[in-house]
Amino acid sequence: MTNVNTIPFAHRHLLDIARLNAGDINQLLDLAESYASLSRTADKKQSVLSGKTQINLFYENSTRTRTSFELAGKRLGADVINMSVGSSSVKKGETLIDTAMTLNAMHPDVLVIRHSDSGAPHLLSQKVDCAVINGGDGSHEHPTQALLDALTIRRRKGRLEGLIVAICGDIQHSRVARSNIALLNIMGARVRVVGPTTLVPPNAAKMGVEVYHKMSDGLKDADIVMMLRLQTERMQGSFVPSVREYFHFFGLDKDKLTHAKPDALIMHPGPMNRGVEIDSEIADDLNISAISEQVEMGVAIRMACLDLLTRKAG
Repeated sequence: MTNVNTIPFAHRHLLDIARLNAGDINQLLDLAESYASLSRTADKKQSVLSGKTQINLFYENSTRTRTSFELAGKRLGADVINMSVGSSSVKKGETLIDTAMTLNAMHPDVLVIRHSDSGAPHLLSQKVDCAVINGGDGSHEHPTQALLDALTIRRRKGRLEGLIVAICGDIQHSRVARSNIALLNIMGARVRVVGPTTLVPPNAAKMGVEVYHKMSDGLKDADIVMMLRLQTERMQGSFVPSVREYFHFFGLDKDKLTHAKPDALIMHPGPMNRGVEIDSEIADDLNISAISEQVEMGVAIRMACLDLLTRKAG
């Protein structure tokens, strides 16, 4: 099992998707595929990271990402430490650089960081001797989310190349959208973004996507429909007239879904706002929704990332 992929990873850290090429992405997806199979067996524990230390440093709340990184590390045999930033020295005014120096002195093998400021993982990577994984930074990137989405799509559709993927909703504030756009373009998919003009970046077309402001147009013949939540915590001012009106025009329901392909796959990075960006009837329909599978693949992808990056570091 642990010898499925013995080629060293070409990168010291995982900070964003833009630094990866198709070979890097396939290497991660292929290894994650084997870990997905392992996670469905009775004995899930491996010793790949035995003797290694993983620190999860989360400056933003996260249930899915932090829990799956913790589970991934433990399944690989690592010593996993979750730093509660709310009760740490950070609250006393300690800077990220101070924290980095303190943690570095403990000689961890990998640091997973989630931070509200774009670029924080990159800064951290310059101050520590271990591998750094970006667990989401501001509105910049969330690379492991894009990788787990890619793994989910590949398992369901058999490929990424040539698929039409419609990413819908709050593109402006979404690091998930940015990472997915980068990855899907690298892998040869055709990417669309769909949303109100207030929630689509003005330079979106330069990101290699087709831009639509009507769901009926954006979803036409789509293979994948990826919904995003309204990130009100990152909004300064009013971006939508009301939640009810937003759902009417941009929330995914059965009527809007008829414009996509009959076998279209529905995805959402979570947490979902039911009745805002997606109707519960669709979210809970296991025939078309891959939302629970995304969560499962999150553990597998993070196991692959921890494995490959600590190999490089060790």
